[in-house]
Amino acid sequence: MIPDMALKRAEIAREALAFHDTSAGRDWSFAAVNAAADGIAAGFATLGLVEGDRIAILCHNRAEFFLTLFACQKTGVILCPLNWRQPAAELVDTLSPVAAKAILHDETHAELAAEVAARIGAQPIGLEVTVAGWIAAGGTPCSAPVPATRPWYLLFTSGTTGRPKAVIQTARMAWANAVNIGQAIGLTGADRSVNFLPLFHTAGINLYTLPVFLNGGASSIVPKFDAEALLGQIRDGAVTQFFGVPAIYQAFSLLPGIDGIDWTRLRCGCGGAPLPEPLIRFFADRGATVLNGMGMTETGPTVFLMDAGRAGEKIGSVGKPQVLTEVRLAGVPPGAPGEGELQLRGPNITPGYFENPQATAQAFTDDGWLCSGDVARRDADGYYFIVDRIKDMFISGGENVYPAEVERVLNAHPAVLEAAVIGVPDATWGEVGAGFVLLRPGEMLDPEALRPWCRERLAGYKVPATLRILDEFPRTAAGKIRKPELRRIWDDA
Repeated sequence: MIPDMALKRAEIAREALAFHDTSAGRDWSFAAVNAAADGIAAGFATLGLVEGDRIAILCHNRAEFFLTLFACQKTGVILCPLNWRQPAAELVDTLSPVAAKAILHDETHAELAAEVAARIGAQPIGLEVTVAGWIAAGGTPCSAPVPATRPWYLLFTSGTTGRPKAVIQTARMAWANAVNIGQAIGLTGADRSVNFLPLFHTAGINLYTLPVFLNGGASSIVPKFDAEALLGQIRDGAVTQFFGVPAIYQAFSLLPGIDGIDWTRLRCGCGGAPLPEPLIRFFADRGATVLNGMGMTETGPTVFLMDAGRAGEKIGSVGKPQVLTEVRLAGVPPGAPGEGELQLRGPNITPGYFENPQATAQAFTDDGWLCSGDVARRDADGYYFIVDRIKDMFISGGENVYPAEVERVLNAHPAVLEAAVIGVPDATWGEVGAGFVLLRPGEMLDPEALRPWCRERLAGYKVPATLRILDEFPRTAAGKIRKPELRRIWDDA
């Protein structure tokens, strides 16, 4: 059993700051968060929602998202955060399997929510009016120990590998993640975080907002990413630790105010994809030690985090497994150096996919380890490196090619801001690489000039057969490049 999170924090430090909502200009103490969650829980009862029912939420980042999340923990109603970048047709496709009975929404997404609700037979409910009324009315304190593995909320996979699946998130996963990341970066009640990553993604909830809350710290909630505004908060000392995906660090690196920041007082983490070495060096030159990590929606998410002591030496590593997660490499003896599929076990691992036993069975080994789908390498010192996604690997002339290796070489070119490589059909070799690059602002480059650069650093079969310069990459909401979209771009060329 897991205690009621909002209630426990309110008992420990009632008047301490939990959230500052920048768009509303409102502060929420831990006591106010708990009381609001009780009010929302009472509102659920007026809708006839009971434990196990699903309720969706469609909004930009705001405090009410977390208040609703805690109300769901109290009641057993399951929250389904929705991607506000998706059109109605995709949202209907996402929600239909989970049979949500209502969709909470902000004013910005009222029309979209109403369309989706009508198509799935759900009730649209405004956050600014109805939910605000529930909060104002309050409710009888409702708290009981929560079953550790009861579904709390569902996060939908990004869809880069097919139709989205609903990944079950539990209170046990949240606590395990708070321990994994909290001890790794030293979270305390004195920490101040900023919440800007989208809340339909595990990083938006869990890196680091929910762990900061559980440790008694405070988070500033901003509607969505704004590079200059966020850099201003960091400059003003309002943030003690920061997590971003590589695209965010890239955006920072291009801002004129980047050199006016005292990065030495900030603990910086990166995930979603490896931070390219040139960016690591860029921030290191300015006093920032950016620690690469790795996790998945299915792992809560924290599994690995690099330690600051060896970050400069082990560039490219995601570090070591954190304290509540076991790791093994398929086919590699325990603790030995080697390369194999990364498999994971621990209290931070999802029980599976909501009402999808087939997908759940396929995701786990017979002895209960989650198959990550990643090829990883462990070195002699026990540090891990993510080689690539198994599904991204292609075979050229009988040789395995991992796109991530080629991308690292392309990213090291001084004119390149970011690169992506995919395998495409070839009559002679079976498959060959197709490379796509974004150039740094002000740079001009013939893409063919990148081929000699690659030949000097890679075996010939790894050098992309074609290279194209793009103005932007198609991305998921988490900032990951949508490689299926790149294949369509290549097909259309």
